[in-house]
Amino acid sequence: MTLNIDGLTVVVEENRKVLDEFSISLDDGSVAIIFGPNGTGKSTLLSAIGGMITPQKGSIIFDGHELLDLSPDKRSKLGIGFAFQNPPEIIGVKLRDIFKICLKKKLDEPFSEDEFEMIKEFDLERFLDRDVNHNFSGGEKKRAEILQMLFLKPKLLLLDEPDSGVDVESLNLIGRAINAYIQETGASAIIITHHGDMFNYIESDIAYVLLDGKIRCCGNPCKVFNRITKDGYSGCRGCDCDVE
Repeated sequence: MTLNIDGLTVVVEENRKVLDEFSISLDDGSVAIIFGPNGTGKSTLLSAIGGMITPQKGSIIFDGHELLDLSPDKRSKLGIGFAFQNPPEIIGVKLRDIFKICLKKKLDEPFSEDEFEMIKEFDLERFLDRDVNHNFSGGEKKRAEILQMLFLKPKLLLLDEPDSGVDVESLNLIGRAINAYIQETGASAIIITHHGDMFNYIESDIAYVLLDGKIRCCGNPCKVFNRITKDGYSGCRGCDCDVE
């Protein structure tokens, strides 16, 4: 089993529980979709796994390691890749250099033919000498962010709304690249989304609905999304679900 989260609790200001005894498991090669309204704890969950937030209690076991004992960089070295919803600008760092860092290359070392082909496939070769994400469009930022993550070759992909703020062409490219990587490597993924478009590109195994810091519904991703579309998130509160 790649990931096991047990009893994870995150408390923020005024003692509000953003995650309340949250528990899920993710097998090798599986893809989980997380739905939920804004402010319900979805990004907090990924940040807790990635090490940007410290939970008050609970456990996160990844590949046999307790992550709560590890810094974010050590979690990354174990094989956890994180793609942010809003990738930051990094002034003074060129895109080609961040790619080489992700590829574990020396900065004066050239890209291999296959690596440069991926950069061209993501339509990013003309951005290589620009500061990371500076004056990039939403789709350009997401393409650069996803390619950085794929160059790191993660075992677990944490994707915070990869379909947010991107055009159809970028979504098609990003979705197909993520799906191909998962299929080729057997990596696992947790994907936060508000839309059903991702199902057209990434094969997913299960969807969860996160409400009030707890899982209130789970099942086939398309069926869960259709329920949300039809009844809203309120329809998920009384859902029959084998995951509490």
